Amino acid sequence: MLSNLMSWQITLPIALAAAVIGYLFGSIPFGLILTRAAGFGDVRSIGSGNIGATNVLRTGNRKLAAATLLLDALKASAAAWVVGYFLGDEAAIIAGFFAFIGHLFPVWIGFKGGKGVATYIGTLLGVAPIMVVLFAAVWLAVAVTTRYSSLSALVAMLVIPVALLILGNEKVAAVMAIMTLISYWKHRANISRLMGGTESKIGAKG
Repeated sequence: MLSNLMSWQITLPIALAAAVIGYLFGSIPFGLILTRAAGFGDVRSIGSGNIGATNVLRTGNRKLAAATLLLDALKASAAAWVVGYFLGDEAAIIAGFFAFIGHLFPVWIGFKGGKGVATYIGTLLGVAPIMVVLFAAVWLAVAVTTRYSSLSALVAMLVIPVALLILGNEKVAAVMAIMTLISYWKHRANISRLMGGTESKIGAKG
């Protein structure tokens, strides 16, 4: 396994190009753009202050939140697909990773972005699409059992790298594992509330 992880064939210039393209795709703040266009103002001024779909949902507009979720996912997928088409599979993985980083730390709005769940899924769709089905299944199973959206995402992001490793896709597994760790850090407040029993459940009001 270690030999496979160390066997990247991509050259530094191509890797850098993939990183830049991925970051630029990922840093598009769709949550902010859509809420402003819909007349809701700056989504960063409400709720958690994040630009992701969960916070957009706090505007009360479910369609807007769904559009944000879809676009935040597809920007990572698009980065991986475009870069992969022109520069190869390894470049696609790098582009997906940096799209995720771009979403979390977008240069256009002071490096304060979302928590990365949608873009994590989008990266999977771009480089290991079958894993999206597993992610959805795990998320749904945990959500139905616990009614915690954050916990569902955290568990799904933990399962994905393990499943990829078992299937022999070590390179993608390693990158997704790093993304999981970063997203856990971004979810540290949610983790604290989960441990304290104060995290909001799906469907809870107020």
